[in-house]
Amino acid sequence: MGAQAGAGPGRPGTPSGGGAFEIRVRGRVGAALTSAFGELTVRLRPAETVLYGAELDQAALYGILDRIQALGLELLEVRRLPGTGGPDGPNTHAEGP
Repeated sequence: MGAQAGAGPGRPGTPSGGGAFEIRVRGRVGAALTSAFGELTVRLRPAETVLYGAELDQAALYGILDRIQALGLELLEVRRLPGTGGPDGPNTHAEGP
């Protein structure tokens, strides 16, 4: 498997440009831990906490992931939200199902 198109240098498959991301962690994060993610929108779900970040570049995304690990949270998923294609602007092509 090779690196994805638009992958940043240093880590195969990572986006190099900014974009909006959704990050899911297991469990409901309390107010004390929520304050560690002040730059993100936090939504509590029944079994997980969803963090939303707009215009996150690669360095910011890895910083957030490092914080999640340092706080002992279990990372479930990280995904780029549609329409945030990175340095070349929004995605304008449809992707498969």
